[in-house]
Amino acid sequence: MKAIRFHATGGPEVLKLEDLEAPQPPARHVRVRLAAIGVNFIEVYQRTGLYTVPLPATPGGEGAGTVVAVGPDVTTLAVGDRVASFNLQGAYAEEALVAEDRAVRVPDGVDLRQAAAAMLQGMTAHYLAKSTRPLRPGDSCLVHAAAGGVGLLLIQIAKACGARVFGTVSTEEKAELARGAGADQVILYTKADFEAEVRKATSGHGVQVVYDSVGATTWEKSLNCLAPLGMLVLFGQSSGVVPPFSPALLAQKGSLFLTRPTLVHYAADRKSLEWRAGEILRGVADGTLKLRLEHDFPLARAADAHRDLEGRKTTGKVLLIP
Repeated sequence: MKAIRFHATGGPEVLKLEDLEAPQPPARHVRVRLAAIGVNFIEVYQRTGLYTVPLPATPGGEGAGTVVAVGPDVTTLAVGDRVASFNLQGAYAEEALVAEDRAVRVPDGVDLRQAAAAMLQGMTAHYLAKSTRPLRPGDSCLVHAAAGGVGLLLIQIAKACGARVFGTVSTEEKAELARGAGADQVILYTKADFEAEVRKATSGHGVQVVYDSVGATTWEKSLNCLAPLGMLVLFGQSSGVVPPFSPALLAQKGSLFLTRPTLVHYAADRKSLEWRAGEILRGVADGTLKLRLEHDFPLARAADAHRDLEGRKTTGKVLLIP
């Protein structure tokens, strides 16, 4: 089978297409022939060495496809089943393994490309809005990178919860996408100070929660956008790592809360995984949750996919197609 591997950390050019043996599924695992593979910033962090992985490595955990082999003791899946997961083992490949209890069935009405695009970003948006800081009618929130894959889905879920949503983007084109997803006010951070705009729009009070995947360049102003007892949710660091700071700063700015969550812990057990994936995939199936899918790359062009993702040239979901 064909697979992407990197033997040393570095720029996108370290990602190479290689021929590998198709893996044999061990007990309670299945092998999936992938129809589409999700590209996410965690793979950029692994490729650059920000997150350490054993080398050589085949990146990727998200994708959807058809079960082509089952290992011993598998009882709930069979050859031919359509499944999706964000816990695939080396997803940048034509085929990959996944533990039986980390795969979910793809329902009728959802194609495999949609399923691959919805898993990680959809469930991330789900836990942010429904678990980390559950949004209630009347709440206000600020979503950074509002035209990104998580951002567009988070806006839709936040609006369904009854929240008022502010979003930040870099261009007017991206602003239109965020408005189309339901954002109440979109701020072009390249032209305006998002802190000042949020404070003005909330009569100085601030928002209850900021969902920040940008990190180094936004975190301090994100804190300043919060109302007393508000929460800063740092769930990414596309601009770099937030520097160390004194917890006393949170008290000074209004007894604020700060958290750095990850989907791994919010979908750690089968019940949580089925709840989050089920709600997201049902939303895609019935049309209440809209995916933006316009950035497909052949598997061999994984390096180009990383370049565009890092360069903020994409909106919605980036997929690799084997």
